[in-house]
Amino acid sequence: MGQFVVTPAAGKRLIARAVAAHPAVREAMRSGTLVIVAGTTNGYVAEELLDHIGQRDGFTRQRFFRGITLPPWKETTETGRIPDERSFPGDVVITGGEWRRGMTLFDVVDGLSEGDVIIKGANALDLKRRQAAVLVGHPRGGTIVAALQAAVGRRVGLMIPVGLEKRVDADLMDLSRRLNAPGSKGLRLLPVPGEIITEIDAIRMLTGAEAEIMAAGGVCGAEGSVWLHVHGDGEEAASELIRSIASEPAFDPCL
Repeated sequence: MGQFVVTPAAGKRLIARAVAAHPAVREAMRSGTLVIVAGTTNGYVAEELLDHIGQRDGFTRQRFFRGITLPPWKETTETGRIPDERSFPGDVVITGGEWRRGMTLFDVVDGLSEGDVIIKGANALDLKRRQAAVLVGHPRGGTIVAALQAAVGRRVGLMIPVGLEKRVDADLMDLSRRLNAPGSKGLRLLPVPGEIITEIDAIRMLTGAEAEIMAAGGVCGAEGSVWLHVHGDGEEAASELIRSIASEPAFDPCL
């Protein structure tokens, strides 16, 4: 049995590798349309998938987000976005194996159909109930509402890569009811149906091993980390995988 510290940055890389290997994602990228909605975890996903098709040149994780959580001393708008969005690169849209540069989810969502896939990150994760939720600042619901129109209305696949650092204890349905009630202030919260992929899921998908959180936290660059206890079939492969991404450096997407 192995014990490993996984930082948030390493966790994002681990999740990205699992998403990039997912059969539904590969098929959508090859013969349909795959939309990677901008977000800090999805920046790693985009790198892995663009590497896979040999089209990573010109992509950067910097400014690859809309809403973002920053320290209290850094300025954001009322909707949770940075004041200057002139460097926003758009989402990553891949159709028939080709990256359609400069496109966003909103440009293609009405044409998506069953077999296509949208990859959208989340802000809250309830591991016990396998629920994920997205913070909403935009008065019309932003990218998640657009994604749900396709996912629910036309059975487009919706995949939710989300790190264990975003885990919460509350039932997200109950929490969202309170946060979204008339008279409440601040951001809203929308629980999202979709295929959730965490670091634990990624280890299982890529190696067959099981993992569980045994402790969490850290300092000096390990803030937000989790200790994972890895065991079962595939443990050796999991150990090699985690060690291969363990030194993933922290990344500031706002630079």
